[in-house]
Amino acid sequence: LLVIACPCALVISTPVTVVSALTAAAQRGVLIKGGSALEAARCLRVIALDKTGTLTTGNPTLVAWEAVGSATPAHAAALAWQLASRSDHPVSRAIAQGLAAEAPPTNTVQDLRALPGRGVEGRMDGQRHVLGNLRLVREMQLLTPALEAQLRAHEQQGRSVTLLASDSTVLALFAVADPLRTHAGEAMAQLQALGVRPVVLSGDNAATVAAVAAEAGIADARGGLLPQDKLDALGALQREHGPTGMAGDGINDAPALARADVGFAMGGAHSTGMAMETADVVLMNDDLRRIPGTLRLSRQAHAVLWQNIALALGVKAVFFALALTGQASMWMAVAADMGVSLLVVANGMRLRWWKGI
Repeated sequence: LLVIACPCALVISTPVTVVSALTAAAQRGVLIKGGSALEAARCLRVIALDKTGTLTTGNPTLVAWEAVGSATPAHAAALAWQLASRSDHPVSRAIAQGLAAEAPPTNTVQDLRALPGRGVEGRMDGQRHVLGNLRLVREMQLLTPALEAQLRAHEQQGRSVTLLASDSTVLALFAVADPLRTHAGEAMAQLQALGVRPVVLSGDNAATVAAVAAEAGIADARGGLLPQDKLDALGALQREHGPTGMAGDGINDAPALARADVGFAMGGAHSTGMAMETADVVLMNDDLRRIPGTLRLSRQAHAVLWQNIALALGVKAVFFALALTGQASMWMAVAADMGVSLLVVANGMRLRWWKGI
């Protein structure tokens, strides 16, 4: 009875399974930070995704730009380049690269300041200038019907529009295109097949976000969100649907990644250290198909865990009954202890070669 009751098989059934699953994920470029994140992934009902750098490649390019009103193209390009070249946002980098050949490399920006979720501002030529999104310019009350019509034409093509403005007028608009990741549509289809609802939460304007989301096969797309708005939207999804994950790559995504039940960070060259530090799972190869793969791995690991627990307890119960009736022997007791321990280890290690992720 003492040998049969030894809990070795039950104790070892869980860590071997979890470590095997974490190893299988790591070999495929998915770093899962511990067993709790692995087990929580199977419960997700919604995955919220950022747009730029997550659904899209994070390599935007300037595809069109024009001066507005009385501003000359050369002057507008010089002002925009000076602001964009001092920002680390992907859209700003795209504008700076696109204007590099047209703008002289000057250094006349003063009081440079980032405007989270909106853009960047600085003083040039004795005036305050901003390079930012539609939200910022609308708050400055500089939008006109004609300008809105121009913006709408670009947004319907899935382009992000950034505006250069002074305190009194808009000087130029810049349309940036960021292509969808190659396997984004396939990844979203796999999530939906698993019963998980994908949702886009982005700081970009609503029309652009809707166009990109539609291309990826996502029906629920929400744009124009500041970091706090993303937090609020994520909380609403958790209350409405239950456990919710978040996938992002930037500093603005870090609060939502921390609040999500499971946070997924893109780990490529364009991802920020803060996002990777905050997230529970890091996708080192930026392949969105690894998100549904992680969910499948989590569900498979959960199934193997219960197999091991049932095997460990079930076999011991059988041999315990045999011992009480006088039919068990010492070699049977050793089999109930060490033999089952080896069985649960072997069963847990199967995940090491599991290909579903």
